[in-house]
Amino acid sequence: MSNVSTIVNNTYTYEAQKVKKTNEKTEDVAKETKKSEATDNAAKTYGKSNVSGKTIGTPQLSEKAAKYYEKLKSKYNNMDFILVSEDQKENAKAQAGRYANANKMVVLVDEDKIERMAEDEAYREKYEGIIRDAATGLSQMKESVAATGANVKGFGMQIDDNGTASYFAVLEKSSAAQKERIEKNIQKKAEAKKAEEKKVKKEEQEERLKNKGSEKTEKNVKTKESDTVTVTASSIEELVTKISDKMQEFMSDRAITDEEKQVGRNVDFSI
Repeated sequence: MSNVSTIVNNTYTYEAQKVKKTNEKTEDVAKETKKSEATDNAAKTYGKSNVSGKTIGTPQLSEKAAKYYEKLKSKYNNMDFILVSEDQKENAKAQAGRYANANKMVVLVDEDKIERMAEDEAYREKYEGIIRDAATGLSQMKESVAATGANVKGFGMQIDDNGTASYFAVLEKSSAAQKERIEKNIQKKAEAKKAEEKKVKKEEQEERLKNKGSEKTEKNVKTKESDTVTVTASSIEELVTKISDKMQEFMSDRAITDEEKQVGRNVDFSI
């Protein structure tokens, strides 16, 4: 009986060890699988590749997202894409007018959206639809804006988090007619003072320009900034309407510029 008992015990011990090893092997496989999945997910999230084109901040994309982004830009090559890093989203929105392009509509899109568009088909269709609608309406919008007489430095759009888009346009504050009028008035004023200007010695003039060089540069920058205004809207139709309204404001008597005021009261300000 003792021999039988020993055999049974040995058999039981062997089977138990075999089961233990099998379980350990299964656990090891599970751990490796989990580790592999984690690595794949990390690669999607953290495995970054270089981003070509214009950027705001330092956006980074996974390899899959980077490839999709290149296809997206190629698909809508009549638009100017600018990729925005997550930490610069609000800054880009607040200063959207700075990125307007005179030749193409700018599309400000953040890195997170591109990542998700590369992975989620429904999400991709939704946001590509927004871009497609903007691209389709661009030509018509330009024609409508041209009819208002506005001098537009550039158009743009930003894809928002709530599944919509916001549009913006950067306008010159003065219309073409106003600019021509201002130039003529300034020329008349310059001619009236021509005799006085000749009395200024060349040396004194050079010295004055040298001393005020930096001040002049700063002044020119400020003038350039103040000569434009950014109009924003939630649709292309609203943008055109707001541009038209802004032009009416520019053309009103209240839009008389400092240059015109300096010329004199006898100037004909009619357009």
